Amino acid sequence: MSGASGTSGAWSAERAWSRGDRARTAAKLMLGWVALLWLLEVADVISGHALDGFGIVPRTPSELVDVVPAAFVHFGFAHVAANSVPLLVLGFLAALGGIRRFAAVCALVIVADGLGVWLISPSGTNTAGASGLIFGLFGFLLVTGFVERRPLGILAGLLVAAIWGGSILAGLAPTQSGVSWQGHLVGLVAGVAAAFLVRRRKPDRRAELLA
Repeated sequence: MSGASGTSGAWSAERAWSRGDRARTAAKLMLGWVALLWLLEVADVISGHALDGFGIVPRTPSELVDVVPAAFVHFGFAHVAANSVPLLVLGFLAALGGIRRFAAVCALVIVADGLGVWLISPSGTNTAGASGLIFGLFGFLLVTGFVERRPLGILAGLLVAAIWGGSILAGLAPTQSGVSWQGHLVGLVAGVAAAFLVRRRKPDRRAELLA
């Protein structure tokens, strides 16, 4: 009896922490992330756009080192401004599920998206920006609630789809000039895949009762 009570108490404490501290930690993390993108763009302008060289030029072996840095570099303040709000909101929602889990999702999406851009983008292009990660976070949030069978996750996914679904579909259209729909598509697919790869399983209630 005492073992079961201790397990239940620990589970309740974890849930209480997730409701309060996780929200504050997620908010601080994403505010810092977005602030970093703006600081990098300021540095890019001051340096005469030297950071633009960290974008990905397809199928050039030396460009593979830019797969990760490219997700943090933008081509002008308008570019970083367009990505700031969706990255802030979608990143915050994804980080509520746990920082380590969020870090794993972001790492998977950034690497997969960068490699996808390197492989399939048109020759002679230079691709950079956080939009691939944004599409990945959208895909992750869209399906993770269904994958884990969590009502709140499903609700969050439906809300995200209602707010950003139209913009996501538009970003996948290959007719837009100056937009890497390839990066958007790969990011989206990577985010959906991440929902399956890092899915959480509900605790076994029978195991708790027997503890």
